[in-house]
Amino acid sequence: MELIHNFVSAHNVAISAGLLVLAYIFIAAERIPKVTIALLGAGITVILGLVSQTRITDGILNPTYFVQYVDFNVIFLLVSMMIIVNITTKSGMFNYMANELLKLTKGHPIAILAVLGIFTAVVSAFLDNVTTVILVMPITFAIAHKLELDPVPFLLTEVFASNIGGTATLIGDPPNIIIGSAAGFSFMDFVNNLTLVVAIILFAVVLLMALIFRTVLKADEEKMKEIAKIDNTHTITDKNLMIRSIIVLFLVILGFVTHDMTHIETCVSAMLGAAFLLLFEKPTEVFKEVEWNTIFFFVGLFIIIGGVEASGGIKLMAEWILQVTQGSQEAASMLILWASGIISGIIDNIPYTATMSPMLVEIEKVMGADYTTPLWWCLSLGACLGGNMTIIGAAANVIVSENAAKEGHPIAFLRFMKYGVAVVAISLIISSVYINLRYM
Repeated sequence: MELIHNFVSAHNVAISAGLLVLAYIFIAAERIPKVTIALLGAGITVILGLVSQTRITDGILNPTYFVQYVDFNVIFLLVSMMIIVNITTKSGMFNYMANELLKLTKGHPIAILAVLGIFTAVVSAFLDNVTTVILVMPITFAIAHKLELDPVPFLLTEVFASNIGGTATLIGDPPNIIIGSAAGFSFMDFVNNLTLVVAIILFAVVLLMALIFRTVLKADEEKMKEIAKIDNTHTITDKNLMIRSIIVLFLVILGFVTHDMTHIETCVSAMLGAAFLLLFEKPTEVFKEVEWNTIFFFVGLFIIIGGVEASGGIKLMAEWILQVTQGSQEAASMLILWASGIISGIIDNIPYTATMSPMLVEIEKVMGADYTTPLWWCLSLGACLGGNMTIIGAAANVIVSENAAKEGHPIAFLRFMKYGVAVVAISLIISSVYINLRYM
């Protein structure tokens, strides 16, 4: 055993990096559930001694104790927001809002496409993308059926919009939660730095989708009138729950917004909101709806990356970036933006962001916060927007494609990619201009 320990100590950077790369490969292959890969990799990382199993060594807190690499700000914020969203959804509030917006379109297909896209983006800024598309899909299928239209143009617009909208806030997309925790950014930091460019990108993408599908999105006048008269009187299933949920959502978001004044962490605000709503629910029923696979995937992933960090591998990556870009802030920003956008279109953006965040922390130690701040925003924009490139680029994409196939409207990988590449290219070009104008 001592021989193995000595070998691992001598080659810890290569072994920890090899484990991370293997985890990436198996996650991308999608043959084994990604949560299984993450937990297996975490177990191997601990067993090999890349991170420590013991909290205290010789009476001193061990700096490489594996639990310290798990970012519990991220974990508790995710769990709490999942609880709040799952409880709120039961009231029917989101469906009611969507139906009211659809009435405004007068049943015109292009207007419906734009409204559903914008609605999805706005909701995705505050709820996770998967929950948002699950909420919008049944409405989309019902509308497309009534108009006798292919739902795929609507679905593609919605999934692109969900990933774009999620980029705008701290809680909109898991990569942002990771970045916010690692960089110490508040909810308002994301709003102030990303909301404007996200709004521009959303407008450009919705316009692009409307232009692409304008010839196929035509419907009969009578059918359009039916959409304009949607009966929304019974959509709210529980008024008291809706009122409680609105109050809690308002107070939680207020807590996020006022973080700089109150210094109450976002995860604490979310935990308090979730706990209050649970007072009126059966916790065992609510907890069944929490995506525990995602939570334990994060836990395992943090430990694997902790092995790379403890070995000094992350520091070497940071030094390489600075060497390649020769210390140029503009070159480093563009490298991170475009690399993040392309890589996140091929592999899951969560492990990518979780790997890159500690690397940017290392760059910040060398170059300072002023140099690194634009790099954080480039990582956020690239990782979140790049997920639109392929059908496996983000969890919401997979959910939409699976449900479309069940409804008899499969979206082929290449068909999705044809539109996805155009959407990501436009998104990254706009982001590049924005980053250069605002920060360089």
